Amino acid sequence: MGKLGMITIGQAPRNDVAPIIEKYLEHRAELVQVGVLDGMSKEDIEQNLHPEAGDYVLTSRLTNGDSVVMSREKIQPLLQNKIFELEQAGIKQILLLCTGVFPGLKGKSSYLIEPDHIIPPTLKAMVGQRRLGVIVPLEEQKDHLMPKYTPLGLNPFFAVASPYHNNLNNFHRAASELKDKVNIIVLDCMGYTEEARELVAQASQLPVVLSNAIMAKLVSEMI
Repeated sequence: MGKLGMITIGQAPRNDVAPIIEKYLEHRAELVQVGVLDGMSKEDIEQNLHPEAGDYVLTSRLTNGDSVVMSREKIQPLLQNKIFELEQAGIKQILLLCTGVFPGLKGKSSYLIEPDHIIPPTLKAMVGQRRLGVIVPLEEQKDHLMPKYTPLGLNPFFAVASPYHNNLNNFHRAASELKDKVNIIVLDCMGYTEEARELVAQASQLPVVLSNAIMAKLVSEMI
């Protein structure tokens, strides 16, 4: 059996979303999880990795279930080190468990699978001339994520609902904001679950794309 490395920008293991990845791997590969924030306390993270004005903002989950907000600029060197650590352990394929954009990431000996390179063009092919809705975890991410879509001719409508706050009303509100504006919705964070997709689909009566599921299906064809 081969191995698939998976790096979360939070802490590993990601017991909330790893089952979605493993479902589509169908026991063809062992999932090896590491986290950028492994071994760090929430206080350390808030003190050293919190976004400054103008930073690209990200959010993820700790193993105790808490969520944290981070600066991409501050975590990217840590993320790059995690890639090298997995390569040193002999991992040949690495999935980044984040839909954010990380310019300049690289692998020396592995194939690095970055969702931001795959999901937008896949959505463009699926959506065509129809209208796309995007649900993101944080209000600040609307502006940061728009450039991921506009080069492809996609000009999505955004709504906000965090996968890390157990507030079902947020999903209903986001779905209601989008349902009369768009034809298909994507949950643009690898932290969303099948439950979140079902909630948004029921509230909007529209097709809903789950980012981690679509990545899992595509990656499973590479194993």
